[in-house]
Amino acid sequence: MTSEPLVITSDSLLAAEAARLAAASGVTVEECPDAVGALRRWQRPPLILVGADLLAEVASMRPPRRDGVYVVGWGSTGEPLLRAALEIGAETLLELPSAEAAVAGLLADIGDGEGGAGLVIGVLAGSGGAGATTYAAALASLGADRGPTLLIDADRLGPGAGRVLGLDEIPGVTWADLGQTAGRLGARALREAVPHVGSLGLLGWPGGDVVPPRPEVVREVLAAARRGHDLVVVDLPREPDAGAEALLTGCDIVLVVVRASVTGTASAARLVSRLPERDRVRVVVRGRAAEPEAVGRALGLPVIASMSDQRGLSEAIDLGLGPIRSKRAPLARAAAEVLIRCRIRAGVMAA
Repeated sequence: MTSEPLVITSDSLLAAEAARLAAASGVTVEECPDAVGALRRWQRPPLILVGADLLAEVASMRPPRRDGVYVVGWGSTGEPLLRAALEIGAETLLELPSAEAAVAGLLADIGDGEGGAGLVIGVLAGSGGAGATTYAAALASLGADRGPTLLIDADRLGPGAGRVLGLDEIPGVTWADLGQTAGRLGARALREAVPHVGSLGLLGWPGGDVVPPRPEVVREVLAAARRGHDLVVVDLPREPDAGAEALLTGCDIVLVVVRASVTGTASAARLVSRLPERDRVRVVVRGRAAEPEAVGRALGLPVIASMSDQRGLSEAIDLGLGPIRSKRAPLARAAAEVLIRCRIRAGVMAA
């Protein structure tokens, strides 16, 4: 993938404005004045700005869906442009000059090296007490060894991912701070604002009652998290609100942690039946009371990893030591295996 954003327009004024905003953000753009040339370059750039003047022509060529596509034009836009923007899977339609700050923000993310698309893994408990939050924390802890990683706690009624990670005393922004924000959220701004230690960050809940963030806020937060991190792990609730549903929809892969028992499998089956796009769902089996393959068959889903119960894990978490004390322990091995397989699958999907 080339590091330069692609501007597709034959409007010289629009091209000049895009170049000006890019220069102010410390980046250069590649200009393409025709739809045919744009289609040849479509998959490579981290960001594509499609001029309203060429949008209909680009849409008629049916380019493959991808992230990071925006439509840019002068003044107000009509219904035909909106339909064409939907056809190419554009994130939104930006009207200049009022959207100048938004375009500059997109370009600035590229300049900061934040134009990529990190892997987003959702984690769900198949039943109460399955250990999904602990497993999500383990994934994030190991992921941080390889690059910037964010654990998003979407379960307001859960044990608290911050407590499991041992980050609950570190200051930083929470959902309460982001819940009522509007507009585009910068990737670097989010990464630096959340509580973090080294490459591992956490977006969680403060103490007390908090109003759940609106779905549009949640989607913007997830988009910024994906741009600014190599890995995003989302601890999802079993009974999601509208915001958590938006997070679930945005996950590349969803892991359901299932207790290896009759009751655990039965509970997970009811949960799984409500999940959309089951082809991206995988099972992590915890415990040895039943064979992992049998659990997978009962759920009609592939098992991506299994692990035995780990002695002393609860005590270590209670002491603030985090979920990973030894990379040879069952939890760490199961988390490492899943990270490898998820990254391979994500690479196949992106190819």
